[in-house]
Amino acid sequence: MEPPLPQRLRRTLGRTPGPSRAVKSVLLLAAFVAAAWGATRISRTPDLAHVDVAILSGSAQGNYYAIVAKLADEAKRRRGRIANLASAGTVENITRLAAAKAGCEIQFALVQDGVPWPESHSFELIGRLPTFESLVVLGRDADRIHAVADMRGMRVGIGPIGSGTEHLARQVVAQVAELDLKVSTHPIAEQLELLVRGDLDLGAMVIERDAAQIVQAVRDRKLQVLDFAGADAVASKLPSARPGIIRAGHYDPVQVVPPTDKRVIDVDTLLIGNGCARESVTQGVISAMTGVFPDFVRTNRERPNLTGLPYATASRTFIDEGGPDIVGAHVPWVIDIMPMSRWVQLVFGFSMLFAAQALWHRFRLWRLDAARVGIESEVGKLFPTGLTIAEIGERAPDEAQRTPAVRARVDALIDDLVVLSKRARKQSLSMLVPMGQEMAYRYQEQLVADLLDALRAFRGRLDT
Repeated sequence: MEPPLPQRLRRTLGRTPGPSRAVKSVLLLAAFVAAAWGATRISRTPDLAHVDVAILSGSAQGNYYAIVAKLADEAKRRRGRIANLASAGTVENITRLAAAKAGCEIQFALVQDGVPWPESHSFELIGRLPTFESLVVLGRDADRIHAVADMRGMRVGIGPIGSGTEHLARQVVAQVAELDLKVSTHPIAEQLELLVRGDLDLGAMVIERDAAQIVQAVRDRKLQVLDFAGADAVASKLPSARPGIIRAGHYDPVQVVPPTDKRVIDVDTLLIGNGCARESVTQGVISAMTGVFPDFVRTNRERPNLTGLPYATASRTFIDEGGPDIVGAHVPWVIDIMPMSRWVQLVFGFSMLFAAQALWHRFRLWRLDAARVGIESEVGKLFPTGLTIAEIGERAPDEAQRTPAVRARVDALIDDLVVLSKRARKQSLSMLVPMGQEMAYRYQEQLVADLLDALRAFRGRLDT
């Protein structure tokens, strides 16, 4: 015998899953396939096999070219590829990098800090190199120049056209226009030959002070380093420049070359991108950079970004985290879809969504159950205490129940149960119901259906 109506529990009858369950099954299958596909692309040992880029450097004999050559070697050692593209220098690099945005055949370039960016550019800062370069001025008799005024009317080479040397040298010359310097542009190798022959009085180079070219020029070709007396004043008026010193004996401590401290102007070197490289590729290039320059991250973390360029997303993450994104290193395609920080936000967002979904589901189920219990309570008022649903369906009405008021009350309860049954069915098919929880609604629906069948059977007897 069944327990009384308010307390009885009945096993839910099996039903064919609704469309929502089918849709959820498809989504689960799709997620499984995506995970299986991604697993085939996980690298157990991180490498740079996904890196295949081109970097604009400088002349084949220059410092920029040597830097990119080291990066290429580091990338190759880790199964990556970096093409080293020679150029005239910074200005040409900026022009070519901007033009390559259309086809993305070039992704990065080394440039000198302080060079103005073109309008409507899409450049991003990858990072500042830990090593800097200096504006070094050489000459056969540079040691005889003790003041800026001593350079009046001299013939000065300012490097090749389109180079960072030319750009910076012209800025310096503009500050001493009254000296009437006779400037000319030459490739560095040609400029050194002109200096040795005496066809130029001075020659400027923006170069790493220990680069092979300048060491050879000073030690073997006996060119002298100019002590730029106005370096402090000039550097203070140039963007991203600062005064520096080459100490006496730097190139030859035995012969003391140079014989005294030489004041120069120091500038930084930047690695920039045009936005063509994927997040994982950019991270791979930075990983190669840290292999060549271990202080790369520290330098960029400690020094403010005053270049006027925003950091690339991958660079910002790499610098903030102090190293590569682990997920990006092992599964590069993941951060190509979206940066890891966004993935974290997305996962958090989905967690909140699922939590809200579960809360809403529980609230709706509670309201549904409360409505059913309320109707059951009203039904219980029409019959003696202790009757089950089956007994109600089989019960013959007594004379006291054969009244218009009872008929109207039973009809109203039947209508309420029909509405509640539709509500339970609709909510069980909702996409907001957590997977597997639709059965709770169908249990409610079954309870409503049992009571509805019993009341309809009883109502039919009221008219006989």
